[in-house]
Amino acid sequence: MTELTGSKLGAEWWTELKSITLHVEGDQPPMWAAGASEEYKRARRELAEAEMALRDQVEAVAAQRRELPPGPVLPEYRLVEGPLELAADGPEMPVTLADLFGPHDQLFVYHLMFHADDDEACPMCSLWVDGFRGVAHHIQRRAGLAVVAAAPLATLRRYARYRRWSGLRLVSAAGSQLLTDLGMQGSRGGQFPAFSVFTREGDRVRHAYTSCADFPDRTGRGMDLLSPVWNVLDVLPSGRGDWLPDNEVTS
Repeated sequence: MTELTGSKLGAEWWTELKSITLHVEGDQPPMWAAGASEEYKRARRELAEAEMALRDQVEAVAAQRRELPPGPVLPEYRLVEGPLELAADGPEMPVTLADLFGPHDQLFVYHLMFHADDDEACPMCSLWVDGFRGVAHHIQRRAGLAVVAAAPLATLRRYARYRRWSGLRLVSAAGSQLLTDLGMQGSRGGQFPAFSVFTREGDRVRHAYTSCADFPDRTGRGMDLLSPVWNVLDVLPSGRGDWLPDNEVTS
C-alpha cells in the first residue's frame, strides 16, 4: 500500500484518488438493489423527495441561526483544565473562556452533565463526547473545542481516562458562574445537556448560541444533528426504539 503523506492527500486530494477521478459523467448511483420491486422503487423515490425537502429545511434553519443578532458580552470566568494527555491529573492550569478559543474567533463548548458529587457523567452526554473525540482534529481547524463540566478537574479527568478522551480540552467550571449564567445548572445543582457557541472580538467573548437536548416544548432531538449514533439508528428499519446508551466502555 502506498504511504499516505500530506502532499499525496493535500488540498487537491480530489485530483489524486481514483475513486473520484474514474467517475464517468452521467453515472448515477441507484437507490435500490438489483431485483427491487416497482412498489419499492416508487416508495423510495417518494422518500427521496421528502429527504431533499428536509435537507432544504435544515439549510434554511442553519441560515436563520447564523443571522441571530450578537449575544451579550460575557464575564471572564475563571476555569481550570489540565494537559491534553490524561496520564496524570495535573498540573492544573487556570484558564478563561477566551483562552479556550485557541487561534480561532469561534468556540464550541459541550456542557457535560457531571455533578461535583457524582463519580461518572451522564451516559447520554458521554456518547456525545465520544463522538467529539473522534472528530476533534477536524473541528479544531475551524473553531476552538472544549468539554466543560461542573465536576472538579481531578474527577473529570479520572472519568475521561476511563472513556479514552485524550486530546480533548476538558475544563472544570467548579466555583464559576458560567453554567448558572448560561442556564445549564439549576437551583439545586441539576444539569442540562446542551452545547454553546461563542465568538471572540479581541479580548471580549460573546455568547452566540445555546441548544439543549430538549426543545422549549419539552420534546427531544434538540442536539441530534451533532451525533452520528442517532442518525445511524434513524436509518435502520427498527429506528431508535427504546435504546439508551450506558457508560460501559468496550475494547
